[in-house]
Amino acid sequence: MIRFEEFEYPSSDGKSRIAASRWMPEGEPKAVVQILHGICEYVGRFDELARYLCGRGFLVTGNDHLGHGRTAELNGKRGILAEKDGWMRAAEDVRRLRELTGERYPGLPFFMLGHSMGSFLLRTYLIRWPGELSGAVIAGTGQEPAAVLAFGRTLAAVIGALAGKEHVSPLMHGLAMGSYNRQFAPNRTPADWLTRDKAAVDKYLADKRCGFIPSVWLYRDMLGGMLYISRRKNLDRMDPSTPVYIYSGDRDPVGGRGRGVRTVYGYFRDRGVKDLTLRLYEGGRHEMHNEINRGEVFRDLSDWLEAHLPQERNI
Repeated sequence: MIRFEEFEYPSSDGKSRIAASRWMPEGEPKAVVQILHGICEYVGRFDELARYLCGRGFLVTGNDHLGHGRTAELNGKRGILAEKDGWMRAAEDVRRLRELTGERYPGLPFFMLGHSMGSFLLRTYLIRWPGELSGAVIAGTGQEPAAVLAFGRTLAAVIGALAGKEHVSPLMHGLAMGSYNRQFAPNRTPADWLTRDKAAVDKYLADKRCGFIPSVWLYRDMLGGMLYISRRKNLDRMDPSTPVYIYSGDRDPVGGRGRGVRTVYGYFRDRGVKDLTLRLYEGGRHEMHNEINRGEVFRDLSDWLEAHLPQERNI
């Protein structure tokens, strides 16, 4: 039987508590998979994927980032990472969970899976702490041109300076994410861009922990993070021996319907990463773990993880 538990640990911001979850398989786990969730959601939305991996012997864990999910409820602040250095605070919270999990389960191979904003955080992790992971799985990622990112970051900073860092700006939100759903017109809901699975979309819309408008400061931090992970001097810090699996839907607007995903693939290829895999699922939208073909996605992920276990564990 899979065991599930929730716990907390101190944030790198020095004042907040981070809420986290752990899914534990029967018997000794073969490896750890740490999930980094996306913007305006929380790690509990990956429960189906986590239980699938647990059923195959993987221990799965993940935290709700600052301003999200149970972490937001614990600290009374939603939609903002931090007033200062929010992007790196979020990345450091991810690393602290990796350390805590490694202390509790020493010696296990350790993978991370980052989705959407979580994929940007995982790419940050690979730059700041190279060589620490057995493999990285980058899902629902993308990359906008540097000029676009810089303009958006500046706009968010200006709005934040005038209206406050926790200010919610429909203008900023519309510029950042407003075009996503229009690509699937005529729309049944405001979240059709997430997945073709109508039940999953409806569940997202009914979830009070999802779908909020982020603060301008969260957008500022995230856009700054996306600039950070695109700069050559930072990419050169990554360890090219870390295996990387990139997957996305080929109709995901966050990935520019494959264009931005291929850009990210090129970053890793040009860095010299030889164990590099790209998979674009035909017709898939943003949340492949909630798509109508998620069984295929889960199997492909599990197969990749199994193939990248140390040889003695993979016999």
